[in-house]
Amino acid sequence: MNQSVELSMEQEFSLRSFADQVQHMSREQAQDFLVNLYKQMMIKETMYKHFLKHEWGLEPGTKFS
Repeated sequence: MNQSVELSMEQEFSLRSFADQVQHMSREQAQDFLVNLYKQMMIKETMYKHFLKHEWGLEPGTKFS
């Protein structure tokens, strides 16, 4: 994953807006936010894995179409 991926202008704007919001958080708010963000990232990864297994027919009881 060494390839550089550039963000769209909309994503750049969103990132800048997010950075501005983070600047105004207290340390405790930022820590809580990071823990919640990490949890959401793990849930997203789990969902991707589940969807891919289902789509590729790798789940038990799933047959290829």
